[in-house]
Amino acid sequence: MRRLIVDEPRSRAAIWSRRTAVLALVTAGVAVGSARFANLDARAALTVFGAALTLAFLALLLAGAAAVVIWRTGRRGAGQAAIGSVLSLGLLAYPAYLTAIAQPLPMIADVTTDFATPPAFMISAKAREARAGQPAPSRNPADDSLQQAAYPEVQPIVVDLEPVQAYQVALKIAKDLGWKIVDSNPPNLRVDGVAQIEAIARSPIFGFAYDIAIRVRPLAAQTRIDLRSVSRVGRHDFGANARNFRKFAAGVQDALQEP
Repeated sequence: MRRLIVDEPRSRAAIWSRRTAVLALVTAGVAVGSARFANLDARAALTVFGAALTLAFLALLLAGAAAVVIWRTGRRGAGQAAIGSVLSLGLLAYPAYLTAIAQPLPMIADVTTDFATPPAFMISAKAREARAGQPAPSRNPADDSLQQAAYPEVQPIVVDLEPVQAYQVALKIAKDLGWKIVDSNPPNLRVDGVAQIEAIARSPIFGFAYDIAIRVRPLAAQTRIDLRSVSRVGRHDFGANARNFRKFAAGVQDALQEP
């Protein structure tokens, strides 16, 4: 006697939850890959990533709807709904993490060690090309008090080195950090002994650019190193520019302790 095998119906919401979550991940991957490797405009990349987050949220709603249907009707699809939930939550975790980071931090995108005379960005052909022809960023004085309250550790670095040595240390640290050196001018001891370094740091995921200006100038018996880090994208840097300074300052400190 033949056995009749009945294919139990599946929850369509569960099926579409998984499909939508996968599409969200693919869309997010396209946004990140295009920004990092294909030089897609940052705003366009963020728009695509925003679409990915919308899809992830939709997938999560579909998973919730599927859970209700499965509970009430006993339909199959719990596994697909679970996959949709996990994938969408994994993608939504990133903006949730950024939101949590941003809450206690000021809405600034420019950090400097010198409020009175911030390190200037260079106007050489190399520097202009690296900024895609955009003018050097100008600093908003209103950011000074916000920065001082949030990042009191961002201070000038004073070292017991000659200007040439301090310049070489600063240049080496910038390279060691993986920053792209755009242009540099060693100290001109016949004039004022001031040196300049301009570099670009990148965010870890999207590869968004942070323009960095480093100034080295002599003091009476020491040398002072100032740094300025500015985000090209957005009005909130999520603390990235202060982190750039901390990494640079730590590198200088380590270099000074080397025998």
